[in-house]
Amino acid sequence: MAPAAVVASDRPDFLVTAEEPKSLQSIFVRDEDERPKVAYNQFSKDIPVISLSGIAGEQRGRVKDEVSKACSEWGIFQVVDHGVPQELVDSMTQLSRAFFALPAEEKLKYDMRGGKRGGFVVSSHLQGEAVLDWREICTYFSYPLHQRDYTRWPVKPDGWREIVENYSESLMSLACKLLGIISEALGLETEAVTNACVEMDQKVVINFYPKCPQPDMTLGLKRHTDPGTITLLLQDQVGGLQATKDDGKNWITVEPIQGAFVVNLGDHMHYLSNGKFKTADHQAVVNSNSSRLSIATFQNPAQEAIVYPLDGVVKEAEGDKCFMEEPITFAQMYSRKMSRDIELARQKKMAKLQPEEQEGAKA
Repeated sequence: MAPAAVVASDRPDFLVTAEEPKSLQSIFVRDEDERPKVAYNQFSKDIPVISLSGIAGEQRGRVKDEVSKACSEWGIFQVVDHGVPQELVDSMTQLSRAFFALPAEEKLKYDMRGGKRGGFVVSSHLQGEAVLDWREICTYFSYPLHQRDYTRWPVKPDGWREIVENYSESLMSLACKLLGIISEALGLETEAVTNACVEMDQKVVINFYPKCPQPDMTLGLKRHTDPGTITLLLQDQVGGLQATKDDGKNWITVEPIQGAFVVNLGDHMHYLSNGKFKTADHQAVVNSNSSRLSIATFQNPAQEAIVYPLDGVVKEAEGDKCFMEEPITFAQMYSRKMSRDIELARQKKMAKLQPEEQEGAKA
């Protein structure tokens, strides 16, 4: 018997209530092997921190070398001196917190359940989840410009649209700057990765992780890799982002750095590099002491963009082999990833249920 997915009636409208819950609903409780193993505030300095100062001049070689090393070892690093105005970062953070503090009925005007493109929801917009994540999100699609749907952008708090537009533009600029360096780190022309994306898509997801009554039994965001090209994450100083580079054997909590952006490479970038650059394997944990806010800006290729190692990356003379059998589109890659993740979750649930059914048959 297949495990039941969370149905619409099970999913709460929101997590923050006047009376804080004393225990988790069962739909948030994860299996033992998925639960946090490292505390949200047990910070590690293992993740590289790279200054982008001088990236357009004499420091470009240094930046390229540091980015190349970080991409090869982790697929995740932090950048400072990135050029995004601190005032804009502060405004975006303040407005985001103000949105999640709005009355429930105001947030639910942008309820994105039922397949709506952008808005507010608990856990995730994905269908078929067996266990929910302990978070509320507000998401909007900002690029390409002609696909913006302002009816899905909140009108409150005041000033939201102007700040969000400026933030999206600044993050698009930073992403393209980083993709240029990543291209050069692969020994390619500066625009190689950007050109492979065809038309850059940008989605911004604002994550709000309320205080959790039993943080050791759940996750704010389950373990995953991002499907796209590159993700830029702004996190507050609470802590909760975790990463692993050894398939989950060891986890570290990424140290929050004021004003820094965490850079995650996605699956698309991993394929373009022929596996030379890692895709960042990460999750988010929660705590019972304070809420946490993060803002993830996903830079993805167009749906029709071709996913295949870039020309010049596979050096056959040096013994390289292409690790993809054939080119596919990003839409195909994404669909296969989602189907694979759902199937893995189903298999895990079935394996868990079999001993229980056998035990029941003996009784």
